[in-house]
Amino acid sequence: MDLHQLKETPHRRFNPLTQEWVLVSPHRTLRPWQGKLEPRPIDNQPPYDPACYLCPRNSRAGGVVNPDYVSTFVFDNDYTALLPTVEEAKLEEADLLIASTERGICRVGCFSPRHDSTIPQMTVEEIRLVIDMWVDQYHELGVLPWVNHVQVFENRGAMMGASNPHPHCQIWANAHLPNQSSREEASLDKYARKHDSCLLCDYLQLERSRQERIVCENSSFAVVVPFWAVWPFETLLISKRHLGAMPDLNDAERNHLADIMKQLTTRYDNLFEISFPYSMGFHQRPTDDQPHSECHFHAHYYPPLLRSATIQKFMVGYEMLGTPQRDITPESAAAQLCRLSAIHYRERK
Repeated sequence: MDLHQLKETPHRRFNPLTQEWVLVSPHRTLRPWQGKLEPRPIDNQPPYDPACYLCPRNSRAGGVVNPDYVSTFVFDNDYTALLPTVEEAKLEEADLLIASTERGICRVGCFSPRHDSTIPQMTVEEIRLVIDMWVDQYHELGVLPWVNHVQVFENRGAMMGASNPHPHCQIWANAHLPNQSSREEASLDKYARKHDSCLLCDYLQLERSRQERIVCENSSFAVVVPFWAVWPFETLLISKRHLGAMPDLNDAERNHLADIMKQLTTRYDNLFEISFPYSMGFHQRPTDDQPHSECHFHAHYYPPLLRSATIQKFMVGYEMLGTPQRDITPESAAAQLCRLSAIHYRERK
């Protein structure tokens, strides 16, 4: 059976990064929708909101006042999920009740002083400043002797749990590798030992040769809807050069990363002509002073919208109890995204 036949038949696809399967049911796209409709996301925001705790000159928790910043701004989260100093403790009972304390640092990184700005509406030069901020944070947190992993991620839109529309990300530094990074690192290492090559280098080469799931690319990066995608318009942003973390990017590659992020998120916004919600995050090599030559710098984008600005895909039922499942094939999603303009819908005349 070839891929063309699979596109019309329920089938499973394997994710080599997480060693998990996803069930694809392409025939279900004809199913009428009578489920819940989410409110259409509100796009209009003022350039400055006096009530926003991320805007310049405004107060945050405890009376801390933000500086009058003009580009990016980073601070320790006022409601942090992790603490840098904790009393070490462990629980191990019959290999069933297992727990241990976890140290960490949680920071917030504002992309811009403008409350109404978003990545697709920022210039490449402005996004480059955000990337430089991420590099600095990876360096600053990664050198701490007890920090072994730095996670940069963005939740965009109330639908994805973002508590504030001001453009911002979070940066968490952990003593231990999180679940997803640990699974990916193990898979990348296993593949490298077996094939004497990089899993994502080989995968990107295959995708570029087929041109079935490529969304956009430039000289340093490519965006693909992965063969094993779960979310409706999930994408994987991969560096073309084999490198492990943001500090490895040269000057041109940092600019190209800014460009590809703008290209992708503009297409997301153009898909339903809204400020498109998503969760995204970069996966980079651990900061445990080991070489980790198997690691390949990449980012995941997980958008929840299914067919319109008001229909959202939730993980429920069989997906929570069995295997993640999707109706829109990765090939169909990639074709839709690829056809969209790289000019933001708000900028069209």
